Amino acid sequence: MFTTRPTLQGTFGMVSSTHWLASQSAMAVLERGGNAYDAAVAAGFVLHVVEPHLCGPAGEVPVIVAPAGGEVRVLCGQGVAPAAATIGHYRSLGLELVPGTGPLAAAVPGAFDAWMVLLRDHGTKSLAEVLHYAIGYAEHGHPPVERLCETVETVRGLFETEWTSSAEVYLPGGQAPAPGTLFRNPALAATWRRLIAEAEAAASDRTGQIEAAREVWRTGFVAEALVRQAGRPTMDTSGTRHTGTLTAADLAAWSATYEAPVTYDWNGWTLCKAGGWSQGPAFLQQLALLPPELPAYGSAEYVHLLVEGCKLAMADREAWYGDAAEVPLRDLLSEPYNRARRALVGDKASYDLRPGSPGGRTPVMSRRAADVLDDGAGAGAPGAGEPTVARDGAVQGDTCHLDIVDRWGNMVAATPSGGWLQSNPVVPELGFPLGTRLQMTWLEPGLPNSLTPGRRPRTTLTPSLALRDGVPVMAFGTPGGDQQDQWQLHFFLAVALRPPVRGGYDLQGAVDAPNWHNDAFPGSFYPRGMRPGSVTVESRTPPDVVAGLRERGHDVTVGGPWSEGRLCVVARDPRTGVLSAAANPRGMQGYAVGR
Repeated sequence: MFTTRPTLQGTFGMVSSTHWLASQSAMAVLERGGNAYDAAVAAGFVLHVVEPHLCGPAGEVPVIVAPAGGEVRVLCGQGVAPAAATIGHYRSLGLELVPGTGPLAAAVPGAFDAWMVLLRDHGTKSLAEVLHYAIGYAEHGHPPVERLCETVETVRGLFETEWTSSAEVYLPGGQAPAPGTLFRNPALAATWRRLIAEAEAAASDRTGQIEAAREVWRTGFVAEALVRQAGRPTMDTSGTRHTGTLTAADLAAWSATYEAPVTYDWNGWTLCKAGGWSQGPAFLQQLALLPPELPAYGSAEYVHLLVEGCKLAMADREAWYGDAAEVPLRDLLSEPYNRARRALVGDKASYDLRPGSPGGRTPVMSRRAADVLDDGAGAGAPGAGEPTVARDGAVQGDTCHLDIVDRWGNMVAATPSGGWLQSNPVVPELGFPLGTRLQMTWLEPGLPNSLTPGRRPRTTLTPSLALRDGVPVMAFGTPGGDQQDQWQLHFFLAVALRPPVRGGYDLQGAVDAPNWHNDAFPGSFYPRGMRPGSVTVESRTPPDVVAGLRERGHDVTVGGPWSEGRLCVVARDPRTGVLSAAANPRGMQGYAVGR
């Protein structure tokens, strides 16, 4: 089968990420004796520099950690709603939705602390060693990717008139970053240098310095600057200037935590995801909905089956997932429940939002979601990622991803996002903005994803880890908001159902295979639209498959040939120790490296 690149194979280490500079920085850490976790932290901070339209240190990151011979754990880098972020407060401002931009949408930042906890508990390198690469690119410059340049131009008017601190970083001298030039962020480099200096002054040992850096973030100069920024009246998507709710007490009280993954066994595989505060279990629900015998891979019947199963899983996500109530995952993943749900998949496309009743419970949906369903409000463009909207024009914020496996068998998957340059003004003293993850919550009480102080907004971020016979063998993931677990399911099945190549999984072939997504459920991001019956496919999809989907009643949009998915993956064969990796060619940005 033709692929854009080979599936890489080796024995020393493999890295796959959404930007080649992050991939190579991680590989440099491995070459210098670091392990997968050292490399992941280094790559994560490089992504904050080179993909600031896709992730930032004040955003969030869920991480799945699989230490060699150890227990698979989820590290939650999703911050909670501040203590003052109540439904009553937002309603008193005349809001029906949390704005898509601005400080009202900011949760407690989670990414930085999660990286530090990962480095402390599983890494071997010092804070200065892992931040070396990010500081270099921020201080001395990096050639910006086209999408970064386009994003800055799209929000130029907002930056010049309202978010002037962002203009200072992203429009120096009135000029946006341009391909082939060097773009610098000296304020960000200075932040990390000061952080390292204060941490090294506070402690002489590696762990002590990491703990000191966490304290500086939570209570020191970083926290002080973040709180000042949250208190500045800022224009947001409501068309009004608002101040945020984040306080020093919120920052001081929160830290990243570990938890057990949610798992599901399918055909000899065990799939691990984050819990119901993420959309991760929707991937597992889609697997649980599959019948024992599947149609021919890639056929119209196959795509129809997966799309209809996705609609059912995402309807359950809307009714049952969130951190404001218990998520009945045991029932949602049980065979009796999924046998009954499986019977709802017919020969024709469904245009209804059909959440189930796990354990006899009655589903409760947002009134706003019901209104969206009734009026058929549109979702984003085909292939959209995580949309956030600036006042003077729609801007798609998205996400990054990285997967790493090292020579010792340590494996990690992480999906950093949020804190986008188009989400909030740059904090002048720091060089990066606050995030906007609270926009994913509902301003209605009694829902699993209601805005609730001290609770996590449900996130779309959903890294994956797969085991065979109890041993981790594959880490993978993708950016893409509501599309993440759609693209990942198709990728995983392409790996699991198709024959191996060169004695291993056909990772690159599975990444390259024509993909699709649907928007037939309420979107997670402002303005929370949906397109019932919709399916968007790549134009490389065979014409007979497109015709077959339309015959089954799907509203098919044919997108670009390489428009669906930005998957990354690494794997390890525990029998031989052979490592492998692949990365998405779409967007000409993601790369795998290794040896």
